Amino acid sequence: MDNKLNVLFLCTGNSCRSQMAEGFARAYHAETINAYSAGIEKHGMNQLAIIVMAENDIDITSHSSKTVAELDVVFDLVITVCGHADESCPVFPGQTKVVHIGFDDPPKLAKDAASEAEALVHYRRVRDEISAVIKAQDWI
Repeated sequence: MDNKLNVLFLCTGNSCRSQMAEGFARAYHAETINAYSAGIEKHGMNQLAIIVMAENDIDITSHSSKTVAELDVVFDLVITVCGHADESCPVFPGQTKVVHIGFDDPPKLAKDAASEAEALVHYRRVRDEISAVIKAQDWI
């Protein structure tokens, strides 16, 4: 039995922000936490999120979009990374602590982008914000 914390990053569709947070948590804190991500719904993996994470040498191509119901894990900590997930967060059994740390939605920010390059600017900003929060580990 490991003594790592089971941490879930929860967002609406488990396609972008929660996937980034899981990727950073695995990269920065693999020795102390088991990182997971899920959504209230499944929206599939966001390809631009995959691109910007790869720019930081974090490969999330093996991740998949999933709902909380698909995870058979007792979580010590659940971090909601968007307002909808915070408002719709399911009840978790036991002593699970739920914390909200909201981030802007890159697809929404980039919806009017004229090009992929322009869209990636938004994804990079949110990626960097998520990275800083996960690296600081103030949420534990």
